[in-house]
Order: sequence, then C-alpha cells, then structure tokens
Amino acid sequence: MNRNWIKLIFASVLEVFWVIGLAHSHDLWTWIVTIIALIISNYLMITVGQVLPAGTVYAVFVGLGTAGTVISEILFFGESFKWEKIVLILLLLIGIVGLKLVTANKPKKGAES
Repeated sequence: MNRNWIKLIFASVLEVFWVIGLAHSHDLWTWIVTIIALIISNYLMITVGQVLPAGTVYAVFVGLGTAGTVISEILFFGESFKWEKIVLILLLLIGIVGLKLVTANKPKKGAES
C-alpha cells in the first residue's frame, strides 16, 4: 500500500470525526476541531485525487467515512444496532476493497507517487 492510499484512509478517518462533530458539537472548541478535521480530510482527499483516479478516491473516501460513522454512532452514541446495517456496511467495504484491488498504483503524469 503506497503513501497515497494511506493518506486516503487517514482522510476517511478524519471524515468520520467531522461528520460526528457536525451532529454532536456543542461549544466553540468542538466546532473548531470539527472544522479543522473537515479541512484536513478534504485537502488530503483532493491531493490523493490528483494522483489516483478521482472516482475511486471519492468512492473510498465516502464509503469508509460512511461505514466508520455508522459504526461509531452504534458504539458511542446509542444508535440502534440492526444486522441489516452491518450486512450493508460489509457489502460497502467489499466494494471498497474491490476498488483498491482493481485500481492501478501508477501515478498520473506530473504527480508524485
């Protein structure tokens, strides 16, 4: 796994934080952290999208962010647990892994690897 894929995974983790922050921020400091996470995650996604195929980058970013947000809401914020949600998240993750496997790691011309 090269540096761009690691950046994309980190961007997706930050996406989970800012999405949860949008729902649960209650004071100035939590809003500041939410905004910082939003800016950094989108910056990382954009920089990776200049090297890897943009469609793959966006699908992985949103897919991992969605899965992480749903799981975090269940574990930490009392969202109802349903097996249907888990099965759908697993299907989403299978699609993300499939995209990773079929995406070439060759950087675009003029971009760093």
